[in-house]
Amino acid sequence: MTGLYNVSNSLAALGLCVNLLGVPAETAVQALASMPGVPGRMERIDLGQPFSAIVDFAHTPNALSRALETARGLTRGRIIAVFGSAGLRDREKRKMMPAVSIRQADLTYLTAEDPRTESLDAILQDMADAAIEAGGCEGENFWRVPDRGEAIRAALRTAQSGDLVIVCGKGHEQSMCFEKTEYPWDDRQAVRLSLIHISEPTRL
Repeated sequence: MTGLYNVSNSLAALGLCVNLLGVPAETAVQALASMPGVPGRMERIDLGQPFSAIVDFAHTPNALSRALETARGLTRGRIIAVFGSAGLRDREKRKMMPAVSIRQADLTYLTAEDPRTESLDAILQDMADAAIEAGGCEGENFWRVPDRGEAIRAALRTAQSGDLVIVCGKGHEQSMCFEKTEYPWDDRQAVRLSLIHISEPTRL
């Protein structure tokens, strides 16, 4: 598990197991040491590409900030963030998350994330306005790409050796909601497929 916040989470879990549940400390520590990680939480996707690709569930301003802070410590290259903001949820997040990314990432791709019955274009407009207010310049350090799959592909295509692409907001989730329908979606699979696609030689 990656990140200082996971150190805090791990210590909290150990304290709970040992002090409240009565699990022997040695058993709890061994269990933590053998834990493979949490799906969709700072999960690395490695198909041999020359840059890092991570999928994380961060879908709030604070979570995004912690994820980007952690990402910064994992690379000397650029941080390229991909995320959206859900419809029919806290509208303030649409203003706060782009501002966080403009401050902490080098490049930002704003995209769909469960727009539900709200207009995706309107959500992205709110996010773009907030990015500009935070000092971002559309077309230079942030972009609007409504299709989440295409946003992921664009970010991965942009990545250079040593960069880190982090796709946030969906994590382990297996669907994305448009209108009132949940469509199959998995960020981890989307990243894998995109990495395979961009690594294939161009056919003339």
